[in-house]
Amino acid sequence: MGDKTRPKRIFINDVDRYSSEHIAKFLATCAAGESSEEGEEQTLASPEGEPAFQIVGTVSASSRGDKDSFLLEQYTSPTEAELLERLLECDVIVYNISENGSQQQLEEATWAITALHAEMENFKSRKMFILVSTVMTWARTKPQNPDTMDILLTEEEFRRRRPHPNFKKHNNLEKLVLKLGRGKGSRLSGYVVASGLQYGKGENLFHYFFKVSWLMQFPKVPIFGEGTNYIPMIHVYDLGGVLQNVIELKPKAKYILAVDDSKNTLEDIVQMISDSLGPGKLNKVPAQEAIAMKAFKPEELDYLSINLRLDAFIIKDSFSLRWMSIAGMVENMESIVEEYRDTRQLFPFRICLVGPPAVGKSTVAEKLCSHYQIRHIRIKEVIEEKITQLKEMMDEAESDYVSEEVAAAAKKQLEDLNKSMEMNAGRLDDDLLVDIMQEKLNSKPCMNQGFVLDGFPKTYEQAKLIFYDEDTGSQKVMFKPVYNQKITPEHVFALDATDEFLTKRAQGLPQSVAEKMRYTQEEFIARLTSYRQLSTAEETLLDYFDELEIHPEHIEVTTGDAEYTDIIKKITEIVGTPKNYGLSPEEQEEEDRKKEEERKQRLAAEAAEKKRRNETALAEMVSQYEEWQKNLSELQRQEYELLEARSLPLRNYLMKYVMPSLTEALLDCSKIKPEDPVDFLAEHLLRNNQQGEQPQ
Repeated sequence: MGDKTRPKRIFINDVDRYSSEHIAKFLATCAAGESSEEGEEQTLASPEGEPAFQIVGTVSASSRGDKDSFLLEQYTSPTEAELLERLLECDVIVYNISENGSQQQLEEATWAITALHAEMENFKSRKMFILVSTVMTWARTKPQNPDTMDILLTEEEFRRRRPHPNFKKHNNLEKLVLKLGRGKGSRLSGYVVASGLQYGKGENLFHYFFKVSWLMQFPKVPIFGEGTNYIPMIHVYDLGGVLQNVIELKPKAKYILAVDDSKNTLEDIVQMISDSLGPGKLNKVPAQEAIAMKAFKPEELDYLSINLRLDAFIIKDSFSLRWMSIAGMVENMESIVEEYRDTRQLFPFRICLVGPPAVGKSTVAEKLCSHYQIRHIRIKEVIEEKITQLKEMMDEAESDYVSEEVAAAAKKQLEDLNKSMEMNAGRLDDDLLVDIMQEKLNSKPCMNQGFVLDGFPKTYEQAKLIFYDEDTGSQKVMFKPVYNQKITPEHVFALDATDEFLTKRAQGLPQSVAEKMRYTQEEFIARLTSYRQLSTAEETLLDYFDELEIHPEHIEVTTGDAEYTDIIKKITEIVGTPKNYGLSPEEQEEEDRKKEEERKQRLAAEAAEKKRRNETALAEMVSQYEEWQKNLSELQRQEYELLEARSLPLRNYLMKYVMPSLTEALLDCSKIKPEDPVDFLAEHLLRNNQQGEQPQ
């Protein structure tokens, strides 16, 4: 089945996209040799265990995934010259345009087949070009006999295929590959594999329906349009198996349909997803609302609106496929859901918190539920929810939404609940309580996402009744307790504190809060005493979990930290990182884009605020400077006037007594012209001063 001297080198474009990535992963696990038995891992195993294929491919510049585990080489945005060099090194070139093929993908695939055809004479060995296209190029194909609409279309009629208006370029590319990849003795062979809508391995196109069902976002899962259209489908790993067979077998037929045996409508598919993961109900809404709800892009709606029934006889008659899902998604939903959980790491956490009143169980539970995105289970709320549900079922019976039998059963159950609470001072007896709690823990939200049990069960017997597994309970299991692993907590945390600490905390609450929480002095002391008595019983709740080898973690509460920071840290370190529903790559990209936009807006707002503050401060400084200048001028004027006023007496004195004598001395000095004028003036003034009368 091929060259035994070395593995085939296969190029695949865009291996960071859902379809190409899983095709590459599948081919990377294949080994040369005879096929294994049906039902085993879908690979080919040889005695030597050598890989049959080495995978190289291109990834986008923004790719965050680690492809090293299945890629021999990867290239990011190579030039045409670099890409052609890589293609010429490969034995098989796979171009996948089955997932919303963009204009760039179509142009690159067109260039690749054209460039390879031009270089064909220089090939050292034969090469194979496989175009993975889509059944959307068949979307407008009608049966030859319009009166027989139930007739299935096969590959024999591929020349009559008529594409969806938005997939004409896909159709033209298919024709080009078939044209350039044919010819006797040609060193380049071309194949077109028209893939059904792909599913499995975490989902892509059908991801929206899985997500809203898993998260129980709506009471009814939306289905866009009537849903009566038939959708050709194939598991993404089965598509990889088809390509493996094309590479190994080199079939004569160049056009191959890759679809499974399912003939399911969109309604069949979404209903089964809703039944398996969600509320089990559908809500038909107009197709255009899918865009308004941001559930699907317009091109994705094109895929979901296809109405086509195909029969792929080549892969059934000529290929040795070990199908993962030959009957389709609906028939294999259980395994598809497991793949979905494993691929997206959707593992529910089940936690039980026990402890005395006022120790903080509810606060810790709320924080854990927020951190892990799981359900908060409080027995009071579970009972109230059940009573409301029973009343709604009785009301819906009048509207023909619920059968009379179901309504009668709901009425009987509600009467039993009310009677039990009347006889037990507002409490339910254990049998009814256990039934309600088991129903809650087995509900889709708790099974999907997980839960935190807040202060319930309280006793060994209650736990034994709630977590008992009826399916295996009849089996004799020596020395091993029988319990339902799907609803039994994986982690048990026992919060505790001293009676003095708890009493002070309860006394510190406002009266209204204490009454609401039943923490008034009498009630609190009674509840605390009851808890301590249960803790010293012969068989306690913690003993039950110890027997299951789910050993409780004891955490002492010693501080009044309202956020319980240290306690939450301890618990999350033990439980681990959240493994609930994560964002898809597209959603993560959108989330990153929104965060980047928010960051830019925040920086722009901060810059604008800083500029405004600077301008305000500058304007204030200018105003203060002008005011200072004005005050300075006034001060100088006042000082000048003061000096003028103070200098007037001195001026008068000089004019009356000093200036006449000085003037006379200067005149005499100018007449006599002594050698030392200064001494002359001094003697003259002194002499006149002694002769004249000086004022006091």
